[in-house]
Amino acid sequence: MNKSMKKNIRHFFLLTAFAAGTIHLVNRFIDFTASMKNILKTENGNFFDWKNGKIYYTRRGSGTPVLLIHDLSPLSSSYEWCRYAKKLEKQHTVYTIDLLGCGRSEKPYLTYTNYLYVQLITDFVKEVIKDAPTAIATGSSISFVTLAENMNNHLFHKIIAINPPMPEKFNRTPSNSSTLKKALLEVPILGTFIYNVKTHEKNIQKLFYTEYFNKPQLASSKMLDAYYEASHMNGSHGKYLMASIEGQYMDNCILHALKKLSIPFYVVESRSNPDSVQIVTSYAKQSSMIETAYISNVKHLPQLEAPDKLAEVIRMLFEREEK
Repeated sequence: MNKSMKKNIRHFFLLTAFAAGTIHLVNRFIDFTASMKNILKTENGNFFDWKNGKIYYTRRGSGTPVLLIHDLSPLSSSYEWCRYAKKLEKQHTVYTIDLLGCGRSEKPYLTYTNYLYVQLITDFVKEVIKDAPTAIATGSSISFVTLAENMNNHLFHKIIAINPPMPEKFNRTPSNSSTLKKALLEVPILGTFIYNVKTHEKNIQKLFYTEYFNKPQLASSKMLDAYYEASHMNGSHGKYLMASIEGQYMDNCILHALKKLSIPFYVVESRSNPDSVQIVTSYAKQSSMIETAYISNVKHLPQLEAPDKLAEVIRMLFEREEK
């Protein structure tokens, strides 16, 4: 090997080390700045010492228990329920939870699976709530709530699904391409950088404006900051949950569990979703225990965009059940 080749190789490794060091510093800077506003405080809550990590939760109000479960995303946290929970506290004991890998809870390096969350929710209900709550879950989180009920009959009093996807959507297994995505996100420096790009403030804003809210002007800067902060609490370790989601490790068929329901199950779907009729129809045909309703002029997060409207829709569903 001549001197010129050795010099080029040395320069390559120096540049690679410099680039890696620079990306690492950028990653650290993003984590630091994301939490500067300290919106997601922990002083008003507690931690459940679960076997896979500490789980942040709050308990407010008095009356029959209600458990609010946010959408399954490293951007999400129980902040999702901050406006709606206040409407329940006068009549219910309201529990909110930051799922493992999200918000203020721990974010361990492991493969997150649907069954992991089945275990978490089951243990939380049995060890913390110690009574059968009404569970209200957003989006994909309805999958592990449904399976938890299937494995523990009457774990819940009722289940309410807010904008769930098609039940058939959960019947997927990891593929070669999805497994590659998972592995790439888990790479220490590069994977963290990719995660930080995906959770950039502008991408969160775009998500609110296109998918979360029907009226973007209602998405306050505080809401956007809370989601940005949630994605970077405990470093950027939310990437491990994102890796498992993109790797399709979170999917598990729920059709059999829906067919075996023995408690009331409500589906509230946004009319803004072009697939809303198909989704509602698919759930309704699974069991006579399933009631459905539409909510208008909102998108994926009615509990943040229009909590009064969501409360009215749920109240009407309960009245329909009593008749």
